[in-house]
Amino acid sequence: MTFTVEVDQNSYLPAGVGRVDAIVTVQAPETPVAAPAADGLEIIILDCSSSMYGDRISAARRAAAEAIAQVRDGVAFAVIAGTATAEQVYPPTGTATAGGRTRAEATAEVQRLRANGATAIGTWLTLAGQIADGHGVDHPGGVRHAILLTDGQNGERVAVFQSALDAVVGRFTCDCRGVGTDWRVDELRAIASALLGTVDIVADPADLAADFRAVMAAAMGKTLADLALRLWTPRTARVKFVKQVAPTIEDLTARRTESGNLRGDYPSVRGVRRAATTTCASSSCRASSASPRWRRRG
Repeated sequence: MTFTVEVDQNSYLPAGVGRVDAIVTVQAPETPVAAPAADGLEIIILDCSSSMYGDRISAARRAAAEAIAQVRDGVAFAVIAGTATAEQVYPPTGTATAGGRTRAEATAEVQRLRANGATAIGTWLTLAGQIADGHGVDHPGGVRHAILLTDGQNGERVAVFQSALDAVVGRFTCDCRGVGTDWRVDELRAIASALLGTVDIVADPADLAADFRAVMAAAMGKTLADLALRLWTPRTARVKFVKQVAPTIEDLTARRTESGNLRGDYPSVRGVRRAATTTCASSSCRASSASPRWRRRG
């Protein structure tokens, strides 16, 4: 896959200026992408706590069925029911390979879900990380993606939740959806930001199925596990910050990983299929001296 990279900067800075801001626009090809490799993994995480009782759990079951239907043949998948604990609903352990039989079995298990118990999102993420790790042993370069649905506030202590979230960073990506109006935006945004996904509200439970279908369709279109923006700077310069501004706003500065002499990599947030734009400010070099490159990770 070939990407185009454009760098915009002010070419007429006065002498002695020590800071340059550059806009780096990276565009994926417009041509249709091939189906994802069979080494991909999809994890569906459903809130089954007491607050999901009634229309919400019914809508969640329908949404999960839509998501399962979108998993392409040959792709591994698993379903987690979340309460105060995390239960792997299907398969009982490991992952299942998508096909007519396994999709039907998973859908049947999902239809049996009932709302009962508390909310411990960190525990759900921990189980998802274990599933992703187990899958990654045999498929180290595969796309590992999760979709998480909740309707309420996490009941874990902040430190417990944050520790669980930190532990799964880099192990899978996660799109988060909040149904209703009682969930905390900052909690789901923290998950989506750390796990390079999106966060959105689905105010009406009746809209969940369509939303899950769209999220999973996008996930099934991914062909690369990860991308990174690699920046090279002269010895006399330093990168002050790197921020992605489209399709979502994310501060990538602290996520830099050193990749060689004077080079550092910054992860792409949902930038595998669509255009990604980052803004880089350097305190003591001209932007033309910094060389951005996209590279595949994983």
